[in-house]
Amino acid sequence: MHKNDQMTPKERMAGFFSGKEIDRIPILPFVTAVSGKVIGMTHREKRSSAKNLFLCQSACYERFGHDSISVEYGLHGIGTAMGSRTNDPEDNVPAIVDHYLKNLEDLENKLDLSRIERRNDPWSQMNYEMSQMIIEKHGSEVGVSLSTPGPITAASSLYPIEKLLRAMRRDPEHVHQLLAFTTEAIKLLAKEFMDGGVGISLCDPVASGTIINKKTYREFVLPYTKNIIDFIHSYGKSVTYHVCGDTTALTEAMVETGCNVLSIDNRVSLEDTKKRVGDKIVLMGNVDPINTIMMGTPEDVEEAVKSCFRQGYDNPKGYLLSTGCGIPINSPLENIDRFMEAGRKYGAWPLNPDLFMQQTQTQIKMQKKAAAAE
Repeated sequence: MHKNDQMTPKERMAGFFSGKEIDRIPILPFVTAVSGKVIGMTHREKRSSAKNLFLCQSACYERFGHDSISVEYGLHGIGTAMGSRTNDPEDNVPAIVDHYLKNLEDLENKLDLSRIERRNDPWSQMNYEMSQMIIEKHGSEVGVSLSTPGPITAASSLYPIEKLLRAMRRDPEHVHQLLAFTTEAIKLLAKEFMDGGVGISLCDPVASGTIINKKTYREFVLPYTKNIIDFIHSYGKSVTYHVCGDTTALTEAMVETGCNVLSIDNRVSLEDTKKRVGDKIVLMGNVDPINTIMMGTPEDVEEAVKSCFRQGYDNPKGYLLSTGCGIPINSPLENIDRFMEAGRKYGAWPLNPDLFMQQTQTQIKMQKKAAAAE
């Protein structure tokens, strides 16, 4: 437990969701890609073994004291289990360089769900072993969560995204067949980790409103995502759902998935989201991970945290502080320290809105700068 906290993350999260008194609002930054930096490992070194993955995430928790530890399975895991190939950068997240599927006509001969099983997938096995190491060391204090790709992002790890988007118009039947497979693959992956005491969150960047419209989301994303979330709920687990980019037009549809927490990107207005769906769901977000955490000063980070509290603290269903997406590898660790420090300061319970309601000149300048950039 962090020296500046009075409760463990498990106690805090349980209190938050049951409406009991807690010491502070939970803080859940996306510390996945950046985790190696905390212990001085390159990304390649980190992803080379379960032990290294464990050491990096354990070091993050011991330094920051955030409220959930991540299993870094990543967005390409379904694809690589099936046969897609990635590059091997020294200090960056791998990208797919050769997709398993070349066309959609022969899906029935290509889709073998057994490849997703942990016993047949070294990457899944490595992440599972890492999760068990975390549970053994920190499990009495903090929950562990596997972030799985959403169904359409998983599909794009098997078949190139530009072809997938064209096929939605020209060959929707095969796209639905592929999405039905990725849905079952994600459920299988989730089950194996849930059986090991790991929680589940969904991240589906290809479902972004920056890429698809509301009609496409409702046809090709919503039913499959709801299927996955219903499955996770059947195990008594809650689900945090994150879609990158501008999802403003998709907000109500995303809530219809049945997720328990809606994590929103920094490109989405927390204030607007609160007004539209705050009476239905817990909101989480949304400090800018690039312009603020990676490129800003510690003072910028603190002002951004204050801004998030000002917009989200009175959400009817509750608010969790987070970043708007994953924190980049090159981010200064001191800025993550300040993010946590500011979260503890302004999120201390009972909340004192006077601490964060008044806008400073720095905040006004930041808002004008962001508006000009748009």
